[in-house]
Amino acid sequence: MTETPPASDAAPKKDHGRAGRDLKAAIASAVVLLAAVAASLLFWKPAFMAIVAIAVVVAVWELRKGLLAKDIDLPEQPLMVGGVVMVVVAYLYGSAALVTATAVSALVIMLWLLRRGVDGYVKNATASVFALIYLPFLGSFVALMLAEGGRTGGGLDDPGVKGIITFILVTIASDIGGYFAGVLFGKHPMAPVISPKKSWEGFAGSLAATVAAGWALVVYLLEGEWWIGICLGLIAVVMATLGDLCESVIKRDLGIKDMSQVIPGHGGLMDRLDSLLATIAPIWLLLHYAVFT
Repeated sequence: MTETPPASDAAPKKDHGRAGRDLKAAIASAVVLLAAVAASLLFWKPAFMAIVAIAVVVAVWELRKGLLAKDIDLPEQPLMVGGVVMVVVAYLYGSAALVTATAVSALVIMLWLLRRGVDGYVKNATASVFALIYLPFLGSFVALMLAEGGRTGGGLDDPGVKGIITFILVTIASDIGGYFAGVLFGKHPMAPVISPKKSWEGFAGSLAATVAAGWALVVYLLEGEWWIGICLGLIAVVMATLGDLCESVIKRDLGIKDMSQVIPGHGGLMDRLDSLLATIAPIWLLLHYAVFT
């Protein structure tokens, strides 16, 4: 009788090299996502806000799934509903309304958790407020950025659309610059315990690409001062790197590689949002006061 090989021998994992991901699938997924984002921005801005709201819901689902590994059970429904309300309120009424919606959502979530009783209340409530700030609150700054050009319409003449394009492209530049510099030249780990594949050479590549992209986008797309573009690039590369490291710490603490597998070649949605969530608030603040006003 023929011996059946062990499962590990029968289905070996693919080696994606130093990049640690399936590059073809990652590029295909990125193209599809960027196409959806571009179409919504160019033709009807509320459609882009719908994409943001869906992203918040999926991210909450992923984070709850990951935290269950540590016996932390987020209240999914109020977090999702509150997150969507925060995004919508930020888009329609601005930053003051966002702060109020965040506070109300936090209180509702804590009251919701009372239904479960005393055991584990502090742990779950603390994690829930963390999730509320990390996901929908930071994500709502995308809504604030888009609202810079009004709340209807779209197209490349809209300041809010230009701001979103700048924010997305400068963050992508950080990822791409770090990826290629890290793969080609990476020898000195930046944080070996947290993220072994992240190197100082990769950070240097991110820095060069992000500063160049920030300068070009601010000068030629936003028609702002060159020094604002340099500042934007520096802020973006630092915050994107910190966001990526924080996400890596969370996953290592939870003992998981990816938050989920909803995006082929990328893993979970949160695995792609980490840099974007970290960069949007300071970029909005800089552009709001230095370019749009």
